[in-house]
Amino acid sequence: MWSMMPPCTLHPFFIAQTLFIPSIRSISSKMAKDPVRVLVTGAAGQIGYALVPMIARGVMLGADQPVILHMLDIPPAAESLNGVKMELVDAAFPLLKGVVATTDVVEACTGVNIAVMVGGFPRKEGMERKDVMSKNVSIYKSQASALEKHAAANCKVLVVANPANTNALILKEFAPSIPEKNISCLTRLDHNRALGQISERLGVQVSDVKNVIIWGNHSSTQYPDVNHATVTTPSGDKAVRELVADDAWLNGEFISTVQQRGAAIIKARKFSSALSAASSACDHIRDWVLGTPQGTWVSMGVYSDGSYNVPAGLIYSFPVTCANGEWTIVQGLPIDEFSRKKLDLTGEELSEEKALAYSCLS
Repeated sequence: MWSMMPPCTLHPFFIAQTLFIPSIRSISSKMAKDPVRVLVTGAAGQIGYALVPMIARGVMLGADQPVILHMLDIPPAAESLNGVKMELVDAAFPLLKGVVATTDVVEACTGVNIAVMVGGFPRKEGMERKDVMSKNVSIYKSQASALEKHAAANCKVLVVANPANTNALILKEFAPSIPEKNISCLTRLDHNRALGQISERLGVQVSDVKNVIIWGNHSSTQYPDVNHATVTTPSGDKAVRELVADDAWLNGEFISTVQQRGAAIIKARKFSSALSAASSACDHIRDWVLGTPQGTWVSMGVYSDGSYNVPAGLIYSFPVTCANGEWTIVQGLPIDEFSRKKLDLTGEELSEEKALAYSCLS
């Protein structure tokens, strides 16, 4: 058929393709997302080393979201930090559109949309709690000021370094222009640990377990609560308590295992949790930015508004749902007497930490 066409006449198929290709490119360029700038402090450390490739691969913000990584660490870690940058370049991540590796806090914070605060001063043998708190108050005061002045508008902040709840509270104090709803701390690691324990106990997929809750502090007083948790089964969702059928385990060993899991990993690995902490940080930000699945909540350390009779003004872990980049505390869950005591205990510890931190400021 084509041989009968006049010389130099294009077949309609090729005309259509010629017209269509530029329009595809035009649409593609319009749909391409602008890179999101993500800050990781303490980036040369173990958690940072596990976290930055996850961010670069799209685990945190999605497989279609380009990122520019800002990595900050202290001057003694500068050479190691540069080594991490070299590895990021060598990995040739398609989503990674740039890397800033620096020991300058202003350079690190400039223009960032998301800040994951992994760097902090760890407690060392023989140190009193107030000594550790004083060191971290100084660090978070400085970094809060830099974020306040140089981060992008509506920057979201996740504090990972311990004491995470109180570090987040200090950061809030010294970055007043960052909305309190944009400052959170990581209890998703504890939440995921609780999911994992239930999954192991029942021999079910962890993806079928949902709606555990971590209440309170990211410490050994946290309360892992399964009273509202369910497991998806072929016959519908079933209550975790009903399936486990062992209240002694759920009210005892389960809680202490989740509370002490970090210490158990240090004993086994001789290092603190890094892989799981990095993965949980990605989960936290991803759900915050992209939203939680319908009917599912997660645990986040957020600024208390007095819900569940928790003192207002603490960064306290609650069950939350997320939509349109905002979290909302799940309301109206019944709290039994056993749980009430646990919620109050961890709240008292956070109030004491807050008082200690503020005494360090003065």
